[in-house]
Amino acid sequence: MKHRIVMVWIVALCLMVGNTLAQTFATPTPSGEALTPSEAAALPPLPTGWMLNNVRFEAQGWNNCGPATITNALSYYGYQNNQTRAANWLKPNYEDKNVSPWQMAEFVNTQVGEIDVYAMVRHGGTLDTLKRLISNNFPVIIEKGYDPEPDRLGWMGHYLLLVGYDDARGVFITHDSYIGANTQYTYEYIETYWQHFNYLYMPIYSASRENDLKTVLGDNFDERTNIINALQIARAEATSDPTDKFAWFNMGTNFTFLEMYNEASISYDEARKYNLPYRMLWYQFGIFEAYYNVGRYDDMITFAQANLNDGGGQYVEETYYYAGLARWGKGEKERAINNLDAALQFNPNFAPALEAKAMLLSQ
Repeated sequence: MKHRIVMVWIVALCLMVGNTLAQTFATPTPSGEALTPSEAAALPPLPTGWMLNNVRFEAQGWNNCGPATITNALSYYGYQNNQTRAANWLKPNYEDKNVSPWQMAEFVNTQVGEIDVYAMVRHGGTLDTLKRLISNNFPVIIEKGYDPEPDRLGWMGHYLLLVGYDDARGVFITHDSYIGANTQYTYEYIETYWQHFNYLYMPIYSASRENDLKTVLGDNFDERTNIINALQIARAEATSDPTDKFAWFNMGTNFTFLEMYNEASISYDEARKYNLPYRMLWYQFGIFEAYYNVGRYDDMITFAQANLNDGGGQYVEETYYYAGLARWGKGEKERAINNLDAALQFNPNFAPALEAKAMLLSQ
């Protein structure tokens, strides 16, 4: 009976998505042209294997997965700095447990001016997406769930830099900043743990090859179309298995990106029924955004308090930022400012807290 009720929710959400997507694709772009998914470009068959050369490996320092991984990726284009430069900008606090994908992309796009290289964040990737990027000589970073041996510290988030693949053995070759260079993971492993982060991928590309990247990604080069495509993947997975907590969570994330906050909240509520990893909200914050936009401020404060109490979430600036937004929503201006100040004390470069505090003080 429980699964039947869940299926009713899925059907209802499917109807809402269908109507919204129809409206989305009919919406004029700034140029006046209708936004429609492009036909998949006629791409050549994938090679059965590929390996990127000249990618330097540097093992991560403490909690330094993000800075080390982005530094390793940039080395393909001749970047000479070590991870310290990225860490100083991305996570001024040594104990910071999380660097978000958008922050890593911003580091590349705004701080690395000595090489003409850029990064973008996309979702809903497939194994073929990764292979096609690698075989076209684009280093690509993914974010995924992780619990490596021998430490077995429990589920956490982790970035991997993919530098090759081999169909004969069914493996990707990665520079895993925690384990080591040329670490191999099976396709099945990657697909399973990559789902935990909405199949997020981050191509690193030179400005001169932007058109090549457009060809490789097809309609997923467009950010909004990419999110719609990712939503369809998550929706199909939730339909196939109504108890798939990560599919539901990914639906919530994609609805949030599309500013469909009621639908996002329903999806997140469903995901929470199936025992999400307690560290989930160290890394992914769409649930805070969705609940904020539907006025569920007390739930946001509950999540923030759970982070503060779980032995690590207090080292995540978003914990304080979203607590500040919730206090702001409840009309508690002084407590909101205190929380935003705590986020900025932890990471002075955290732009969302800077912007929120400026807006709050202007009222």
